[in-house]
Order: sequence, then structure tokens, then C-alpha cells
Amino acid sequence: MYVANGWQDFELIDTGGGEKLERWGGFVLRRPDPQIIWPIADESGLWLEASARYYRSSSGGGQWKERVKLPERWTIRYKELAFHIKPTSFKHTGLFPEQAANWDWMMDKIRSARRPIKVLNLFAYTGGATVACASVGAEVVHVDAAKGMVQWAKENAALSGLAERPVRYITDDVFKFVQREQRRGNRYDAIIMDPPSYGRGPNGEMWKLETNLYPFVEQCLSILTDNPLFFLINSYTTGISSSVLVNILTMTLKQRYGGQISAGEIGLPITSSGLNLPCGILGRWES
Repeated sequence: MYVANGWQDFELIDTGGGEKLERWGGFVLRRPDPQIIWPIADESGLWLEASARYYRSSSGGGQWKERVKLPERWTIRYKELAFHIKPTSFKHTGLFPEQAANWDWMMDKIRSARRPIKVLNLFAYTGGATVACASVGAEVVHVDAAKGMVQWAKENAALSGLAERPVRYITDDVFKFVQREQRRGNRYDAIIMDPPSYGRGPNGEMWKLETNLYPFVEQCLSILTDNPLFFLINSYTTGISSSVLVNILTMTLKQRYGGQISAGEIGLPITSSGLNLPCGILGRWES
């Protein structure tokens, strides 16, 4: 498992009963996680004193109930990076802290390349990977179909002191964007993608991971440079094994460029138990 164990402003304090207890800066949040199928060892202390708890609704979605008044948003830091945190109606906070394991890897690859690197970040959300890559000198193109997420990413970059770095923020359907880049002859040294299980583009375009992922990766080959640095696929889709990502990357990237592939679960350390919580899977190709 690739474990994000470099945090100071975030901590996965405890888990159990389908929930996780997390410290985000100065606030403790309690929210659901379907991977947690074991009981809470001791539901006392911070479990009962959490700043806010997310309750699911039987009709879908849910809501936060605050024990203390939360600010509209606040800031947490990971090393030299900074991010706005804001609890949303979908239980998320605008950041997936386990992704720090990928940020560290990408930053190291870009630093070690010792040449200009142009990165394409697809399904880019609030820009964790964008900020990480820009912080070590990469030129980044950030693409997401949700205008609000793209704006949030801009704010995260500015918060990290990167507002003047060469980052383009684009609200678009990723499929259509890649097709246009192919026609324009634009090329990238690295591609990052974090595709959803299901999704819609800004004009109602449908995405289904099982159907669309392989042809999309194939299409992305056409916009890579002749000497690409890395290609990262991250997924939270349940039922998809990391071995599937290995197979996809082998049949596409490795077949064309050689290189190495690694894959597995990505997760977070649990302070109370010393165990690790699996949070998704990743597949990495590198030259």
C-alpha cells in the first residue's frame, strides 16, 4: 500500500462502525466511509466531541451537524502546499489527503527529470496534483468539468504562493479537450487522471469508467511527447482492482514506451490502531 504518512495538519485519528474520525487543522470531523466494516473500539472522547458529524439521508446525500460553529472554510498545509478545506453536502472536504502519496511521487519525478516538464491533469478536482506539480516548476494544464472545482483549484494555487506559475485552468469535458489537443498538436510529458465511476461533462456528456477508461487512456497516448516522464491513473471505483490498471498501462504505455509500471492500494495511517485505511487504487507508469 502507498501510505500518505507525511501529514502534520491532517490526521486519521480513529475508525469504526462505518465512520472515520479525522483532524483537519484545528477541527475534528466525523464522517462515513464504506470501507470501515469493523466496530469502534471505544466510542468516547473525540468521537463524541467532534466539531461536526456528517449524517447520510435515506433519500440520498446528507448533511453536517455541527457541535461547534465551523468557519465557511479554513486552510491546512502539506509541506510547502496549502489547501482550502470546506465540508460539502456530499460529505467531502475538497481534499483527499491520501493523495499526498502521489504528490510526493510526482514532485520527485519532476525534480529528478532536470528538464522542463509539461503536465496535463484530467478530472483535476480542486487541484491537489496541480499545485504539487506546479510547486516544483512544472507547467500544468488543469481540466475539470465542474466550474466550481476549477475556481477552488485556482484558490489553492494562490494559497500555496503559485498564482504566477504557468498553470492553465480549463472547465471542459476531458474527452473533448484531449481530442482538441490532438488536433492542435499539443503534447505533454506527463498525464494525471482521477476519473470518477460515473460522471457528466458540462454539456451532459456521459462517463462510465468500465466502458470509457481504456479507450481514453489509448487516446491520451496521442498527446504524449516522444519522451514522456510518467502517467498516473487514480481510482476510487469499487470493484476495480489495481491489477486492472496494470493491464491497461501495460497494453498502452508500456507497449509503446517500455518503462516501468507499479500499482496498488493508496491509504492513510490510523493513529489509534497503527493500521492503514485503504482509500482507493493507483496505477503508475514511469519512463
